[in-house]
Amino acid sequence: MASSSLNRPDTAARKSEFRNRKPKPENQDDSELLTVPDGWKEPAFSKEDNPRGLLEESSFATLFPKYREAYLKECWPLVQKALNEHHVNATLDLIEGSMTVCTTKKTFDPYIIIRARDLIKLLARSVSFEQAIRILQDDIACDIIKIGSLVRNKERFVKRRQRLIGPKGSTLKALELLTNCYIMVQGNTVSAIGPFSGLKEVRKVVLDTMKNIHPIYNIKTLMIKRELAKDSELRSQSWERFLPQFKHKNLNKRKEPKKKTVKKEYTPFPPPQPESQIDKELASGEYFLKAHQKKRQKMEAVKAKQAEALSKRQEERNKAFIPPKEKQVVKSREASTETKIDVATIKEKVKKAKNKKLGALTAEEVKLKMEADEKKKKKK
Repeated sequence: MASSSLNRPDTAARKSEFRNRKPKPENQDDSELLTVPDGWKEPAFSKEDNPRGLLEESSFATLFPKYREAYLKECWPLVQKALNEHHVNATLDLIEGSMTVCTTKKTFDPYIIIRARDLIKLLARSVSFEQAIRILQDDIACDIIKIGSLVRNKERFVKRRQRLIGPKGSTLKALELLTNCYIMVQGNTVSAIGPFSGLKEVRKVVLDTMKNIHPIYNIKTLMIKRELAKDSELRSQSWERFLPQFKHKNLNKRKEPKKKTVKKEYTPFPPPQPESQIDKELASGEYFLKAHQKKRQKMEAVKAKQAEALSKRQEERNKAFIPPKEKQVVKSREASTETKIDVATIKEKVKKAKNKKLGALTAEEVKLKMEADEKKKKKK
């Protein structure tokens, strides 16, 4: 009883707290709570955060191909130097063809072994040391995308992988600029190093390319997103209205056969039995005829066929002698007699023609004309 009485005031206090709690405003946007200020960086993990170190030793190993042996042999001192700064040991076994990283007693960062594991994985996948060493930074991550099993046909796989690289590596370069990631296509894998947001986009583009979606569509959307991100007002809004929506067009349509076989409706009854030759002769009455009568019938049928063939041949020969149909001659319209001829005007024209003198002027006529022209000039 005493215990129950002690618990009652606690429950009453909790209820009062619940009543006095202020309700969450309905108009508050979730994007305001999740916004990160520009230029904000998480503080680096130091020895003060974990002064006692790690309790257990952990290690990772990975194999590398034979063609990477010469390069790894050259750059391995640099790899060891970079990992020793974080108190991680690295060993290269050329006989087995493997790389191993393991923590030491001085290692204080528990996540550095994961980054060291990613480093040796990238080096095995033909990524250069200068790019692979960036994985040790806090704001940089990596993603190794396996594309070998996505396409069954080898020729189709090579074509799509080349499509991802583009002519002279232009598509890959554009993708690197838009995502701020380093991308390396090698064999059956695609290695990417960069920020988390960029790696997400790279994986989407690579997988879409292997699904026969051209990377140019994704590059266009990334370019639009990059421009929209610059506008501070549009950050909290949906971008679906600005992004292009590409419809998939299946151009390779299956060719239909010329002769389509139509399936007949299923019937449980068997088809009717075809008539035999004797049945046909019985129906026509030939069965009851004698041998010489049958022979005569056959001869008559042959003669009838011959007559038909002869008549057809004769018609084809006679076609050459049939004259072609002549076109009907169009009769010219008779001159209309309605138009009246004016005799008086014709007579006047004839008189004028008679009065006109043909040939050159005489000497007297020329003098008279000259004098008349001089008089006209003087008057003027």
